[in-house]
Amino acid sequence: MSNFTPDRRSLLKGGGTLLAAAATMSSEQLLGLAKAWAQSAPWKPEAGAKINMLRWKRFVEAEDVAFMKIVDAFQKATGVTINVSNESYDDLQPKASVAANTGQGLDLVWGLYSLPFLFPSKCTDMTDVADYLGKKCGGWAPSGQAYGQLDGKWIGIPVAATGGLVNYRVAAAEKAGHKEFPKDLGGFADLVKGMNKNGTPAGMALGHASGDANGWLHWALWAHGGNLIDKDNKVVLNSPETAKALEYVKGLYADFIPGTASWNDSSNNKAFLAGQLHLTVNGISIYVTAKKENPQIAEDMNHAHLPAGVDGKTRELHLGFPILVFNFTKYPQACKAFTAFMLEPEQYDPWIGAAQGYLSPFLLDYTKNPIWTADPKNTPYRDVAVTAQTPAGVGQMGENAAAAIADFVLVDMFANYCTGSEDLQTAMKSAERSAKRIFR
Repeated sequence: MSNFTPDRRSLLKGGGTLLAAAATMSSEQLLGLAKAWAQSAPWKPEAGAKINMLRWKRFVEAEDVAFMKIVDAFQKATGVTINVSNESYDDLQPKASVAANTGQGLDLVWGLYSLPFLFPSKCTDMTDVADYLGKKCGGWAPSGQAYGQLDGKWIGIPVAATGGLVNYRVAAAEKAGHKEFPKDLGGFADLVKGMNKNGTPAGMALGHASGDANGWLHWALWAHGGNLIDKDNKVVLNSPETAKALEYVKGLYADFIPGTASWNDSSNNKAFLAGQLHLTVNGISIYVTAKKENPQIAEDMNHAHLPAGVDGKTRELHLGFPILVFNFTKYPQACKAFTAFMLEPEQYDPWIGAAQGYLSPFLLDYTKNPIWTADPKNTPYRDVAVTAQTPAGVGQMGENAAAAIADFVLVDMFANYCTGSEDLQTAMKSAERSAKRIFR
């Protein structure tokens, strides 16, 4: 692949013009890259390989188009057939679980968060792919390693993450008294209160929104020093720190736009783009859509990391996207080859460009992509691997932590207290019981 290194360097240094050109790389160019790669790649697909792949439904259309071009080029260069099916965030894990339990139907899943950890014994060892990519692409961020490794073995490859960051309307924040986005918990609460008072409310999901609700509510727990489990994976949820997090979130909820307790992952996008919502936690997809469909909103919005916790450190749960290969596939070499090809610089860099900030890398070289600085509003999404924790927090990622986030243990605790269906102690104890059933 050294033949193509100069192109990659020029892409990384070339700014917006080259980025736009790369993001629209012709099918012929991509096919040429794929053919050259296939000749030298360590993995040789099995003859007649047919891969059934499941991935999440797109939130940024250009990302999906760029991804399907990569699929098409790989198929033509290798003779492998890849059937791609798409499911919503909330339907993806159940479909993957059915395949894992039955041992059929899917070969490869590009999923959410800690999906490989739900059934690690069904995952192909991807250590060779991870090592290959790490050496070639600047190494893995520690959060990438945490999302991919179990007991020193890579059971999945973290392709990227969607940063769960604050999307806000600048004029509304300034009118509420915050010319700069607050960096502490008290300032953030003051901003939310002031925005609601002015009729420009905030709102974050408290329903079963796999990305949005899990993301900001894990942050709220960690920011107050709370944890679901400790470093030995013992459940420690029922604590004064959790109580403080619950009270803090209920205070925010009191100033939210109505209805957030039933929101899914697309609810806040729609409300923000309709001008009903002025602050939320989301990927960059709201901004990408606004630039296209409502430039006035795009002009008046910006992004920020969530405030630091009580100890001054920022810990966030971003929506990691790991890819796994089931170990019952008949075509492990084809699956490994495709996974590695996806993250090769020659197409991953323009793919990130096409995603317009929606895919943040775990491989460190990709933080140099000009998409992160061509528009300063994109820049906060560049560094999500730095602030990312896995759903296990300070604990060890594994089947139990994966099950806890899949079952919305934390989300339900916060939602039950905020909506008044449980008092503070009952909400904590209910969640503690649910967690202890999982972490037996």
